[in-house]
Amino acid sequence: MDRRTLLKSSGLLLGGLTFGGLVSRAQAKSIEIVSPKMTPSEQQPLLLNFNENSLGMSPKAHQAIIDALPTAFRYPDAAREQLINDIAAEYQLKPENVSLGNGSSETIQAVIQAVIRQAEQDRTPIQLVVPDPTFNYAELYAKPFGIPIEKVVLTPEMTFDLPAMKQKVASFNGRSIVYLCNPNNPTATITPANLIDAWVKSASPDTLFIIDEAYAEFVSDPAFRSAIELVQAGHKNLLVTRTFSKIFALAGLRVGYGIAHPALIAQVENFVSLDNTNTAGAVAALASLQDKPFVHYSRQSTDHARRIVTETLDQLKLAYVPSQANFVFHQVTGDVKTYQNRMKQYHVFVGREFPPAVGWNRLTLGTPEEMTAFVTVLKMFRSKGWV
Repeated sequence: MDRRTLLKSSGLLLGGLTFGGLVSRAQAKSIEIVSPKMTPSEQQPLLLNFNENSLGMSPKAHQAIIDALPTAFRYPDAAREQLINDIAAEYQLKPENVSLGNGSSETIQAVIQAVIRQAEQDRTPIQLVVPDPTFNYAELYAKPFGIPIEKVVLTPEMTFDLPAMKQKVASFNGRSIVYLCNPNNPTATITPANLIDAWVKSASPDTLFIIDEAYAEFVSDPAFRSAIELVQAGHKNLLVTRTFSKIFALAGLRVGYGIAHPALIAQVENFVSLDNTNTAGAVAALASLQDKPFVHYSRQSTDHARRIVTETLDQLKLAYVPSQANFVFHQVTGDVKTYQNRMKQYHVFVGREFPPAVGWNRLTLGTPEEMTAFVTVLKMFRSKGWV
């Protein structure tokens, strides 16, 4: 079930989406500042199910939107072009290396469609190879085309089984699209850069890699390096997606992008909407790119929130996967759906189960204040024998 379907079935109303504190929290100089204790309620539920950034956007992004409103009757071409240029400069690349998307999900959709269409024109079989579980949009976008979708179950350590994925590619007589979410969603684990680099560099020209780095800015493990370095080195067989939804907290404005060789970007551009970036999203993204202190603060806040959760999970002896993102994948006692429904009764919305990882729940990391409220509920659940 995708995010939109799940949201419709959750019973959430707009009244539960609060914007208070959007700027004030972001302006805080330290996450160690003591915040007033919060208690989840119907009016202010804890939304810990969609990997959003509860911190709210950068104050500079907020102001940029306000400043852009008087000219919102104009098309966003200038702001969109500037954003492409600034993203390219951020990675020492050219604008021709960048494709903007309505969220990184549109970029994933566009490259899937572009590559499948090319295979159809060449009368060449094509397949999609994905880990399982992972972010499933590549699969959803490929499914209508009726191509084979090969799912490779994660290792017992919740990491990608790259040898098994390579075997799926090697045994297929045709082209392969390989989707790798790094860090992975829902496990928050990384795949070391040396393993990805080795595969990309040794792969045949018939293999295209989509490296989804939606959570890259949260990673602290030195074994991780962005696959954008491979694009910088001139490799043509990959596209790296990034988003402004996560660390920059612009999920509702839908701005993402892809980085690749200009020839692949040209193919992708044939399958994206011509006006897929609105003025508010573009100027907010521009301001966010420039606000390095906010990115640092957002990362600090997430790190603090993660510690609050993992220390409690340790106390309760609930297993979890070491996280390199803004969520934690942890075990619960008993049925995950029951746990999810019980949490909802206490106005806490947690993630769902991701088969075949049965018995595990994905928990989004909100602000430290929010996670303190969450662990209070979790400890109460333990006292009742529910986890």
